Amino acid sequence: MAIAGLATVLNAAPALAYVGPGAGLTALGTMIAVIAVLLLAVVGFVWYPLKRLLRKNQPVDDNKDPR
Repeated sequence: MAIAGLATVLNAAPALAYVGPGAGLTALGTMIAVIAVLLLAVVGFVWYPLKRLLRKNQPVDDNKDPR
């Protein structure tokens, strides 16, 4: 199945279609937004819990100024 899909993708002919500036910028902006959302999802689901776990394991310094 994967080989058939790869063969289909590699055998595709060019579309020879015009993409106007409005549609092109919209598509480019959408791709950038999707990549940003995926990166932020990774940060939110991986980095912040890891940071909280690391902070919890640090020793508490009771001599800090409370200000």
